Amino acid sequence: MTDLVTFGETMLRLSPPDEERLETADQYDVAVAGAESNVAVAAQRLGTDSAWLSKLPDSPVGRKVAGELRSHGVDVDVVWTDEGRQGTYYLEQGRAPRGSKVIYDRARASVTTARSSELPTESLEAATCFHTTGITPALSDTLETTTADLLSMAGDAGVTTSFDVNFRSNLWTPAEAKAVLTDLFPGVDLLVVAERDARVVLEESGDAEQIARSLDSEYGFEVVVVTRGGEGALALADGAVTTQPTYDATDAYPVGTGDSFVGGFLSQYLDGGSVADALAWGAATAALKRSVPGDMATVSPAEVRDVVEGSTEALSR
Repeated sequence: MTDLVTFGETMLRLSPPDEERLETADQYDVAVAGAESNVAVAAQRLGTDSAWLSKLPDSPVGRKVAGELRSHGVDVDVVWTDEGRQGTYYLEQGRAPRGSKVIYDRARASVTTARSSELPTESLEAATCFHTTGITPALSDTLETTTADLLSMAGDAGVTTSFDVNFRSNLWTPAEAKAVLTDLFPGVDLLVVAERDARVVLEESGDAEQIARSLDSEYGFEVVVVTRGGEGALALADGAVTTQPTYDATDAYPVGTGDSFVGGFLSQYLDGGSVADALAWGAATAALKRSVPGDMATVSPAEVRDVVEGSTEALSR
């Protein structure tokens, strides 16, 4: 049985080598990148049997995406189609005072037409956990409906549902996001939200603990995880709060850090670990990701364990 099934978009990432400018580059490094598939890869590499559910164009670039995910051990449960295209994005990496720049090219991507009725959902209904993010319903009206359908399907099957708000301002406004996401929340068991997104999108106030308790009170989540950037993360479960600091890490490759945190967290949480252990593995996986090029946390359990055992433990109260 699959432990974790994720659903969403995965793109090809094109980036100039050595932090060169997009406008002057004559070659690009190619990586596979998507919030939900990043989570699946991180969890799979840490011992969680994972699958990624989606829709891909039946083309060489679509097969590139599937092949990369399979190379990390992730099962690829997709609908292959002749309609649409493979989404891409361009990343220009820059260090201060020049920031990084992202340009998305995802119009007419095949995934935007994915309907629950055509997806191979057998693994989802038999899984331990289903995970998706707020990026997916923002991509199209069809995916908004499909995301709701899959959360409902998972809930009906007794599958734990996990959701990362993952707000993207280039896809929708905070008001649009709040209207859609709060309709989905009743079907979510485990919520992950960045503190900044909780304030901007969900219009929450107070500190991280107050935000977690407010969301739990309103929607009845089993677990609320509030990520706080450089200040670490906080989780609320069964009325108890657990805090986790960040681990020392480079800033060389920050893209994908949040997804790596979620993958690390779920790898322990779904294995029966405590919330404190899950937070520690999430934070350690995120720290390690910042030393790895690309969007995926190509890390090992031994590496994560070394970071956790050599650093401060999570604090519960």
